[in-house]
Order: sequence, then structure tokens, then C-alpha cells
Amino acid sequence: MGKSFGSGEQPCNANGGTCLKKWSIFSVLLVLFLVTCKWLDTIKDRWYVFDTASLHELARGAIESSPNNTAGMIQHIVANLTATYPSTQIHLNPDSNEWTLSNAGGAMGAMYIIHASITEYLMIFGTPLGTEGHTGLLAADDYFHILIGEQWAFLPGQLEMERYPPGSVHHLPRGTVKQYKMHEGCFAMEYARGWIPLMVPFGLADTLSSTLDIPTFYNTARITGREMLKNLLIGKV
Repeated sequence: MGKSFGSGEQPCNANGGTCLKKWSIFSVLLVLFLVTCKWLDTIKDRWYVFDTASLHELARGAIESSPNNTAGMIQHIVANLTATYPSTQIHLNPDSNEWTLSNAGGAMGAMYIIHASITEYLMIFGTPLGTEGHTGLLAADDYFHILIGEQWAFLPGQLEMERYPPGSVHHLPRGTVKQYKMHEGCFAMEYARGWIPLMVPFGLADTLSSTLDIPTFYNTARITGREMLKNLLIGKV
């Protein structure tokens, strides 16, 4: 027996007009979505609060104030940020004891999220042991402000590695991919500006596909979501 259809339901080959209408609506909605995304991408800079040059000076000031003392550098950074940016403009996480492991692109370290919103994040990332991996194909510009140790990087075709000592900045433009290594005892203040939610899958994929460290997955998602929500509640996108 042939397949029966309920009242009002017709197969596409029996009612081409209905299928054409559905595909037309879907196509229009898809175009509107893509156009909206393109438009939002052109205005996202209006939601940025942090200035890259000021952050560079902040990192250098932290190094000068606490030479070879990572904890002192972090305290300097957090104290300066909380004094500079009012809580009505941007929400910052002052709890410098709130660290969680990070596995992304094959690299492993620990991170303390100072700020996370839809268009920006600022964190301390590093490890005393050293690590290396893939930078990820990110939907944001990423700035590694090296506080202690060295970061090394490599692009396909390069015959010499890039070296980033303390006080320097490794800028990874959006859409650029590299191999990188944080040499033994390296910590950095990492700042990203762009579409931060699109970076989250890269930051969590290794946990789901390799480490299966569910508590770390939960804490990373919880802290990131909490900080983004607190910023949205004060109008920081």
C-alpha cells in the first residue's frame, strides 16, 4: 500500500507550491540572519571597553611592580582594573583564587577569568610546567601579554620561531592559526575582543573528546556564563 498522508499534509511532489513556499521562507530567514550577523560584526567595536594599548601598559606595570612574582602581578592587574573601571560600566571578577584548568587545542594550563562578556574576555592563563598546542581558529583578535616566562609561536612556512618574552604582546589576528608553546613557567594576561561565545566550543572541546574532566567542564561553563550574565545585566555586551 502507498504511504497515506493526514489531512492537510501533502508530499512535496504532490504539492510543489507548499514546498516552494517553505523553502522560500527558510531562504529569506537565512539571508536576514546572515545580514544581521554581518551588520553586528561591523558595529561590535562600540561594545569594547578595554583598550589594547592601556592593557599593554598595565601588563608592563605589573611586571615592574612585582618582578618574578606572578601572584603580585595578578594583584596589581586586578587592583588597577577595579580602580579604573566602575562597576556600572563593566563587571570584573575580583576573586583571584578562582582558577580552573583549561584544555584547548592540545595545550593545558590554568586560567583565572577576570572578565567575560559577549565581545570581550580578559584572563590570566599559564602553567609552571610548560605546554604547547594549536591556537584555535578564533572569531576574535587575541592578545597574549606575557608576564613571566616566554611564549613561542610558529606559522606554516616559517623556519624560525617567534619569541615573546615578558613585557611583549603576541597578537593573534582573528582567523589566524599557529602552533604555540608556553615555555616552562610562563603566565600571560590574555585579552580577546570579538565574538566570545563562538570561542567557547574550542575551549571546551578537548574536555568532551579527550580528558572527560566533567567537573572542569562544569566550572568553566559556570564561571563564563555567570560573568557574561552579570555583564549583560548592566548593559555590557
